[in-house]
Amino acid sequence: MVYTYVLHSAKDGRWYTGVSKDLKARMHEHRTGRVRSTRSRLPVILAYYEACVDEADAWRRERYLKTGRGKRYLRKRLSGWLSQMWPIKLERHLLTEGG
Repeated sequence: MVYTYVLHSAKDGRWYTGVSKDLKARMHEHRTGRVRSTRSRLPVILAYYEACVDEADAWRRERYLKTGRGKRYLRKRLSGWLSQMWPIKLERHLLTEGG
């Protein structure tokens, strides 16, 4: 199995999408700061992953999830989790816009 995964940075709210044959080991690398692209954004949370049968499919899936359509898919797929993550922030935003 090859995994396509999406991380969420609790520090800056940004997303990271990657591919790995050993998801558990790769998560350990991310969390301990051994991955340059996420080192400055720790802590990161595993928000989503998919298991793919072959590596080419996993890389194709990663490319898709980085597109506009892929991001919309993830927002819809993770909508319940996202609403739990930011209920206060969204409410505050609405209050400041309304006056």
